[in-house]
Amino acid sequence: MTALTQAACFDALAERLCTPGLDSDGRALRISLYLAAESSQFVRFNHAAVRQATQVLQGDLTLAVTALNDTGGGRLEFTRSLTGDLAADIDALLQDRAQLIGDLALVPDDPYLLLPEAVTSSHRHDRGVLPAVDHLVRTVARVAAGLDLVGHCASGAVVRAFADSRGQRHWHHVETFHFEWCLVASGDKSVKSVYAGTQWDDAAFAQRVADGARQLPLLVRPPRKLAPGAYRAYFTPTAMSGLLGVTAWSGFSAKARRTGTSSLSKLERGEAALHSTVSITEDAARSAVPAFTEEGSLRPPLVSLVERGRATGTLNSTRSAREYGIEANGADAQEYPVALSLAPGRLPAADALAALNTGLYVSDLWYLNYSDRAECRLTGMTRFACFWVEGGRLVEPLEVMRFDDSFLRMFGDGLIGLTDEAELIAEGRVMRERPLGSLWTPGALVEGWQLTL
Repeated sequence: MTALTQAACFDALAERLCTPGLDSDGRALRISLYLAAESSQFVRFNHAAVRQATQVLQGDLTLAVTALNDTGGGRLEFTRSLTGDLAADIDALLQDRAQLIGDLALVPDDPYLLLPEAVTSSHRHDRGVLPAVDHLVRTVARVAAGLDLVGHCASGAVVRAFADSRGQRHWHHVETFHFEWCLVASGDKSVKSVYAGTQWDDAAFAQRVADGARQLPLLVRPPRKLAPGAYRAYFTPTAMSGLLGVTAWSGFSAKARRTGTSSLSKLERGEAALHSTVSITEDAARSAVPAFTEEGSLRPPLVSLVERGRATGTLNSTRSAREYGIEANGADAQEYPVALSLAPGRLPAADALAALNTGLYVSDLWYLNYSDRAECRLTGMTRFACFWVEGGRLVEPLEVMRFDDSFLRMFGDGLIGLTDEAELIAEGRVMRERPLGSLWTPGALVEGWQLTL
């Protein structure tokens, strides 16, 4: 099974399956493969001790058959979970390919189908520094001794690969870890922390645990109940990732902009502007995402989305490129960013609480959604260790509050400053496979944050 994450295995599959051919109507076919594979270890902790440990070795291969013409073309695809037995997998996939070719004549032309014309190749094979399971367990037990640490660590190799019958070959192998945990004070009172990347460091992990532990005594104090109104607030990078993530649902999509459903349409039309210190990019070169899409299109190293508060670009899928006559720029079909980066500002991160002086320290947010998409108004609730701050010091925890405010206002006239350090917030949700998406963001100090109840 470990062969599923090795280039030789994928090359063998491509050699047998990516051969030129014709469909029943005599149209030239393009055969392509897209592999998503991983060799991952998962460890769950409770009371800083192992609750569950397991390993996952898996690979899903998407086989696509396409007949292109001047008006678009037809395409069918099928995804099969590989067994790791190369001969058996090839036999099964050859049958899948024959079935797809036979069914292609029944598929109507897709007028927005557009595949890359250039024959390109890429290769990235990065080795990380990952904690072995026994080392991770000992480190957690030592660093979190006496603490109720509840969490989950996923780590290992993740592979994405693409090949087609025209000779394209793309290989992407990275080794990453993502450790997300809470230090529980009592009941539902806890401090959440995340440590992710490619280079594990015991000292860096220990520092994050210690930072969270220092907040635990504050959580047992009686919480402060705030009246609805406008408050000065500091958002940690974790809280910022939630705000940026919701805005990205439609904000940077080319199709959403052209259909009037983008939450940042007012920004594009010049009816609103973000603060002059706000610059946002899709920074694939800085991330662990592959340099190619599932269709074999190259993903540019950098795409500018907002520059000095003004809209500069969108994420354009191949379908939007075909429909609207624009240039594709490596966006997936959903046109959702996978490597969003908000440039840091000038506020020293170490001085963020002092600059806040009196107000709210917001560590995390959840139940986020739009309350008014056209105005880019967001709503959600505070979560985990959020505190009332006086004189630049954390004083007492806050009762859970709901907010409703415009992203355009918060990071336009309401923005006081962004911190000078950006933090990597890796996508941690694991469903069928470990994700590679991430976000870089600094913390932010905002005036007039609207709490509603």
